[in-house]
Amino acid sequence: MKLKGWEKKYTEILREFHYSRRKDAQSARVLSSILRTKFPLKKLEKMIKNQTVFIIGAGSSLNQSIPILKKYKNITKIVADGATKALIEYKIKPDIVVTDLDGDQKFLKKASKENAIMIVHAHGDNIEKLHLATDYRYCIGTTEGNPFRNIHNFGGFTDGDRCVFLAKYFGAKKIILFGMDFGTKIGRYSKNKIINRTTKIRKLRRGRKLLEWLALQNHSELYTTSKQIKGFNTVRYADLGKIF
Repeated sequence: MKLKGWEKKYTEILREFHYSRRKDAQSARVLSSILRTKFPLKKLEKMIKNQTVFIIGAGSSLNQSIPILKKYKNITKIVADGATKALIEYKIKPDIVVTDLDGDQKFLKKASKENAIMIVHAHGDNIEKLHLATDYRYCIGTTEGNPFRNIHNFGGFTDGDRCVFLAKYFGAKKIILFGMDFGTKIGRYSKNKIINRTTKIRKLRRGRKLLEWLALQNHSELYTTSKQIKGFNTVRYADLGKIF
């Protein structure tokens, strides 16, 4: 099942970035063939539904968030790709990792070994990396196109905003963002190698717009500890304890 209204957003993304719907679909089929068994979504839902969840991105403010994230050990942490490295380096356990396999594979593997559920995204530019999903113990495949068999579409474009779409899809009560800056400064954990900084910033801008759109139809309570996002309440670290 796709998020209502997602097809229009997906078409806009294809047009803006000159991506190929056909290649996205091909990539999804490859990932489906790699993930031979279906991961039970009920397990994922149990971790998220009616819960407070932390969404952790790889923005430049991530380092400031680390002491806070270490403090709240029992809250489900959904982590965007590159931020996985930061959390593991600081001995913080990721519960769910959303990745298109651009991050440091060594740390993605470590997260999997610590029983993180890996949400692997297939798109036209990462077909050659999809085989890495075989290294993960618990793995769910996603696409921005039509879902089928063991490939799902929870919505979202970049790793960061896909984390939020995932939390919303499974009915999180409160969603709190850390290290999700969506600005022009790219965090040190954002990606192993930034090939085109201008494109990266455009992708972040699109991710932010998608979250603003999601906020209009979302029933979760939305908060950010970083830069303001329309539809999200900005909260200081010191005030986190007051909202859950």
